[in-house]
Formats: sequence, structure tokens, C-alpha cells
Amino acid sequence: MKAKEFDKKFEAGEDITGYLDLSAAVRPGQESKRVNVDFPVWMIRLLDKESKRLGVTRQSIIKFWIAEKLKESGV
Repeated sequence: MKAKEFDKKFEAGEDITGYLDLSAAVRPGQESKRVNVDFPVWMIRLLDKESKRLGVTRQSIIKFWIAEKLKESGV
């Protein structure tokens, strides 16, 4: 498909996802990098208790809380 036809479909509000190769798509600024953090056992227990209460993983709760703090601090 030529770019002009693709643009025309997009501008018309047609679903163009079938024409895209999303296997290599990335969201800028959302790349992940693994880090290791050691927590005291009492923190792990409380994190697990809270994650079970909310029905999410421990990792999700840690990332969410850190993101909240970073936003609050204006970083």
C-alpha cells in the first residue's frame, strides 16, 4: 500500500492496525531496565499483604508507589 492510500484511510478514521507491524513497536520513555533492590523481610510481608488485598503483584505495587512519589516530588 502506498503512503497516500494509507494516509487517506487514517484520515477517514478507518482501522489501519492491520497494515502496521506492531511487533517492533516501542513507547518512547517506557523502556524497562531491571534493577535489584533488597528489602527487609517486614517490608516484603507488608507489600505482599497489600498486593493480595488489591489483587495485584508485588512488583506492580512497588512500581506504582515509586511512580507516585516521583510525581509528587516533581522529578
